[in-house]
Amino acid sequence: VDLKECLQSAEFISSSDGNFKVLEDGSVYTTSALSLSAEKKTFTILLKDIQEQVQKKIHVSLVEEGKKTRHARDTILKRTKRRWGPIPSVMIENSLGPFPLQIQQVQSDTAQNYTIYYSASGPGIDQDPKGLFYIERETGNIFATRAVDREQYPSFQIICFATTPDGYSPEVPLVHTIRIEDDNDNAPYFTQDLFEFCVPENSRPGVVVGKVIAEDRDEPYTLHTTLKYRIVSQNPPITPAFSLHGDTGVISVLLPQLDRELVPSYTLLVEVRDMAGQPFGLCTTGTVVIKIEDTNDNAPSFRQTQYETRVEENRVNVEILRVSVVDLDEPGSPGSGAVYEIIRGNDDQAFEITTDKNTNEGILCVVKGLDYETAKQRVLVIGVNNEAPYLLAPHSQQLSQSTSSVTVHVLDMDEGPVFKPCLLRLDVKECEDIGTAIGRYVAEDPETGNSEGIRYRIPPGQCNWINIDDKSGEVRTVKVLDRDVGEMRRGQCNITVLAIDRNGKTGTGTIQVCIVPGNKNFPRIAQTDYIMCRDRKPICLTAQDGDEAPYSAPFVYRITDRNLASMWKLTPHDDNSWYLAPKGDIPFGTYEIPVSVMDNGGKVGENTVRVNLCDCVTPTECDGRTRQLAGGNVTLGLWAILAMILGSLLLLLILITICGCCGAGVMHRHQVTDDCANHNLIISNTEAPGEEVMDHNIIPLQNTCDQGGYGVKTGEQQTFEMVKGRGHTLDSVKGVGHQTLGSVKEGGGQTMMDTCRYSYSEWHNFTHPRLGEKVHLCRQDEEQKHSEDYLLSYNYEGKGSLAGSVGCCSDQHEEEALDFLDQLEPKFRTLAETCIKR
Repeated sequence: VDLKECLQSAEFISSSDGNFKVLEDGSVYTTSALSLSAEKKTFTILLKDIQEQVQKKIHVSLVEEGKKTRHARDTILKRTKRRWGPIPSVMIENSLGPFPLQIQQVQSDTAQNYTIYYSASGPGIDQDPKGLFYIERETGNIFATRAVDREQYPSFQIICFATTPDGYSPEVPLVHTIRIEDDNDNAPYFTQDLFEFCVPENSRPGVVVGKVIAEDRDEPYTLHTTLKYRIVSQNPPITPAFSLHGDTGVISVLLPQLDRELVPSYTLLVEVRDMAGQPFGLCTTGTVVIKIEDTNDNAPSFRQTQYETRVEENRVNVEILRVSVVDLDEPGSPGSGAVYEIIRGNDDQAFEITTDKNTNEGILCVVKGLDYETAKQRVLVIGVNNEAPYLLAPHSQQLSQSTSSVTVHVLDMDEGPVFKPCLLRLDVKECEDIGTAIGRYVAEDPETGNSEGIRYRIPPGQCNWINIDDKSGEVRTVKVLDRDVGEMRRGQCNITVLAIDRNGKTGTGTIQVCIVPGNKNFPRIAQTDYIMCRDRKPICLTAQDGDEAPYSAPFVYRITDRNLASMWKLTPHDDNSWYLAPKGDIPFGTYEIPVSVMDNGGKVGENTVRVNLCDCVTPTECDGRTRQLAGGNVTLGLWAILAMILGSLLLLLILITICGCCGAGVMHRHQVTDDCANHNLIISNTEAPGEEVMDHNIIPLQNTCDQGGYGVKTGEQQTFEMVKGRGHTLDSVKGVGHQTLGSVKEGGGQTMMDTCRYSYSEWHNFTHPRLGEKVHLCRQDEEQKHSEDYLLSYNYEGKGSLAGSVGCCSDQHEEEALDFLDQLEPKFRTLAETCIKR
């Protein structure tokens, strides 16, 4: 293979398969007999440039050549050539020579000249040891030129070449291995110069403290690297406290009692030796320091069992004594930190003891003033503990808490007056008169126990509610105390009072003046105007009172007017509210009801509730509208007056309309037109249109009552047509030789008619004889019977019509008004308009 092309600066060449060896020139040799399987053989050549940190790989695949077929007997009879191959050579490490030192001889039956190419394998090899071995060309003897260190070169592989004088190589190159045999030339050594471990005091035997570790650079798994440990010495030189395992190097506790207070630390000198600890093995020593950790196995104790001290009476926050303790545990640790407490004699909490962190002393202080007259001395019992819990050492007894007694002597001092109590609470009823005595506040001289010669004064700058008599200490009000005024809204005020004795010494006390709420406000109803509709739903009256309990709710309501009390009633709802409702069906109107409300303190407030009892559904309908009741209690509302005026105007308008219609009928009753019949709408039972009739007996129409009527001409005659026209009834006109329904001569004989409105009987009298003549003149059959198409029998279609039977052949003689025509629905008016257009 071409190595230079792959990596020019290759310093390290190796094969991934140990069966193959690669030389610097790229030649690949097998290191042992190799049998190729049916599959191809692959391996990788690894090239490295150590300085440039470059690595390349060459993949090689080997395929066996074509096989030759031979019989089994050919294999038995064939003679093979003996291959030259000496056994591996061994060279002693650090050999003393003499050099050159012969290692091995290799010979070939056919070759005479020998050359070698060698390489070494081992840790930290940068380059091959050039000139370490050489071979004689004529004899094949291999020599070493100098001693070899196995730790640097564990073994060598020498490739030997055999050639004939003319340069032919009849032999395959021989790979010869030279192994460097280890010599115990390296002593074991510890991995650390100093090993440090910690173990709590009073640990049980067998507790592991730590482990020491040593190494040897000689050949592994030989006696040269089989190590043994032991403890050479212990400082202090007392009973051995620790043991060292010879094979593992583990250090364990041996002594059952490790007391830090006696020996805080141990120093061990340990040895490690190869050759399994045999005397001729190489050895090395190391140092191990084991520190004993502190535990709280020593209880603190007071240096003294009794202490005495003095303090002046009434002194506060003053240090009176310092106490100290002895603790054998390590200073500054939780096991030695002292915690003091007062066990007895401090029921009034006048004393306090704390710890000085710097000195570990207990500081006893007075936090409340002591009174000589009460107790001339105090005896305290104090105790001490540690911050950490106490751990009992093996084979030791439980210790009790250390205590000490402290006697405190109280020194008598000349004191000022003392108020008893120091805070006096005085309750004052609200709105009391000025100068009302509310109490007495006096002080005493502690030495004499009386109040003689003591004067009292209130310093300025405080709430000016009270004053105090300078001799008797009587307290009186100086103003009316009202919780609704200014600074009195808080309801209380603290006032400092001074007491001064004959020697000028003073004492102070405090009076707390509290204003007790009184019954000063009348209860009143919050809302007094209401509207009650026809459902007569009860009204909820709610009262308010500016006073506090017990001078406010519950309230009691009462109607003070007897007459109204018979009409209205009050029922309780809750403490603040009552319901107001009418007792019966009383008239609508506005009622002013006097209601009295009494609070829980008996104070009565008068109120007037105005209720507008209105004929409405919702109260908004009666806003501003009232009605006047009999007796002056009810007034007439604006809307009622307006409704009466509108009703009168409407009635007057109806009367004027009726009079106008009657006058017009009288004036034009006999006014005749040509087409009066066109203005009548006659209800008929005819279910199909009839035929046009040509007859001279039909009265021709000359004129129409109005432009809405019209006639249909047949030949030179004009048929009798009926249509609706502007609300007028039909009229008929008399022809030549025939009777008319009514005609009058007015002016020059001009025919006039009225509003064309006639009753049904008038119309029937006019049409009946003419229809009879028409039927009589109709064509008759052979049996002298009328034709069926002229006389038709009508089916019964029910009853209930407003006009009754309106057939033209009806025999009804009674008059029937046609006023219903004026109230026709819009769809019938549309039908009439359509007929007019047609």
